[in-house]
Amino acid sequence: MPPIDLAGLTALAFLVGIISALMGVGGGFMVVPALTMFYGIDPKNAVGTSSLMIVFTAISSTIAYAMQRRIDYKVGALMALGTVPGGILGAYATNFVKSKELAALFGIFEIAIAIRMAIDPGGVAKEGRAQGKWVWERVLMDSRGELFRYRANIPPALAMSFLGGFASGFFGIGGGAVMVPVMVLVAGIPMHLAVATSMFMMIFTSISASTTHLFLGNVLLEYSLLLAIGIIGGTQIGARVARRLKAKWLRRAFGLFLAVLGARMVLLSYFP
Repeated sequence: MPPIDLAGLTALAFLVGIISALMGVGGGFMVVPALTMFYGIDPKNAVGTSSLMIVFTAISSTIAYAMQRRIDYKVGALMALGTVPGGILGAYATNFVKSKELAALFGIFEIAIAIRMAIDPGGVAKEGRAQGKWVWERVLMDSRGELFRYRANIPPALAMSFLGGFASGFFGIGGGAVMVPVMVLVAGIPMHLAVATSMFMMIFTSISASTTHLFLGNVLLEYSLLLAIGIIGGTQIGARVARRLKAKWLRRAFGLFLAVLGARMVLLSYFP
């Protein structure tokens, strides 16, 4: 690989790392199209390579958020029970399912979620105020002494976590674009904790998805390792920035991010 391409790939990964840790997503939404358009890599290999890169994204971000003590490990580990099998199935589906139609539907779904999270009329996103028979009372104090008290409604969120895992394996995007809204809007987890916990969950999801892609021969190891170099530095910065944002603005920024991601997926489905 020419030095300019190597530098460009590392720089891209650094930017992706910042956005990934800030939003609680894997970063594949930027990496997959970049690998296909600028480096001429087959889409299946781009998805597989991105899936392995996301392992490093998740681990690095989790370390940063663990130091902040903003990860709800109990909720994250339980919801990973849905994302892991979803990630495996999604990775296998890349060999059998035409992606255009599914990508368009996924994009529309993301736009709808984005509108709800960004606008949030009348306090629709009821962070920490979940209701239901199986609600968990949760108390978490971060490293700066900020106290989070919330009620997490796990069963419906667990059921939807499979979708996040499937998206991770199929699109190579990490699954956070689904899981963060699910944790905020369905489970009732505060936005800051949802972002941090999403990265923790992504360790399990990305490992299951990338392992499957490795088995299928879809991973280019050289590219994944180069991407990991930039990712590690970027995620540390992203986690620090996220901590300083108010939950309202972090939620709205995430909503804008989802809208752009959803629109891009819909447009590329019809105008590749």
